[in-house]
Amino acid sequence: MVNMNELAAYCNELLEIEQFNDYCPNGLQIQGCESVDKIVTGVTACQALIDKAVQLQADCLLVHHGFFWKAETALLTGIKQRRIKSLLCNDINLLAYHLPLDAHKTLGNNVLLAQKLDIRIKHFFARNEIALLGTVIRQSGKTFGRHLSQVLNRQALHIPAKRSIENVALCTGAAQSYIEQAIEAGADAFISGEVSENTWHIAQENNIHYFAAGHHATERYGIQALGEHLAAQFKLEHIFVDIYNPV
Repeated sequence: MVNMNELAAYCNELLEIEQFNDYCPNGLQIQGCESVDKIVTGVTACQALIDKAVQLQADCLLVHHGFFWKAETALLTGIKQRRIKSLLCNDINLLAYHLPLDAHKTLGNNVLLAQKLDIRIKHFFARNEIALLGTVIRQSGKTFGRHLSQVLNRQALHIPAKRSIENVALCTGAAQSYIEQAIEAGADAFISGEVSENTWHIAQENNIHYFAAGHHATERYGIQALGEHLAAQFKLEHIFVDIYNPV
C-alpha cells in the first residue's frame, strides 16, 4: 500500500512530465482515496473502463488518455460529468500520462511497440524525441504489413511504396503528421496509429510505405508496463483492462 500523493509524485518524476508541453495535464487528475493498494490500467478513461475499475474495487485508475484536454469544454456535463461522478462517488483516483508515456525510453508506447515489431532502434527524433527510427531485416512492404497486423491482432492500413523496407520510423497514436520528419530521417516506412487524407499523397509522392495501425492498438503497451512497474516498486496489485476499440 502506498500514499496516493507519493505514487503520483513518483510517476511524475519517472516520466519527467515537466519536460512536456502537452495537450492535457499529466499526473493526478481526479483525487480519490488517500492510500492505494490496487491499480487498474487502461488506454482511455472511458465509462466502460471506469465501470470496470469500480467493479474491481480499484483505488487508482491509471490511463494514457485522461480528461481536461485543451480543446474540450470546461463544463462538467454529459459523458464528462458521468465519468467524473463515477470516480468521485467510488473514491477512485485518476492518474493520466499522455506524451510523457509515449516518449519514455523504457516504458513508452513507441519503444515498446518497436520491441514487439523487432525493430532495432537507431535514434529518436521530433519534439521531445517522441518518434523513433530503427532497422529491421530487409523485407517487402507486404511481409512487414503482415507481421505488424499479426503483432497488433488487427489489420493495419498499408499505403504501399515501390521499395523494400529496412529503416522503419514510428510514433504511436495520432502522429501521422510526423511522416515528413520520418522521410527526412531516412525511413523506408512510417507507422502511426491514425491516418489523415493528405497522408496518402505525402506517402505516395515520397515513395515511403505508411502503416496506420490503430490509435488504441498502438498505445496499449506503455500503460501496461507502467502499471507493472508500479506494482513491483510499491508491492501493489495491478490489473490491465483492454476495452475494445477498433479505431
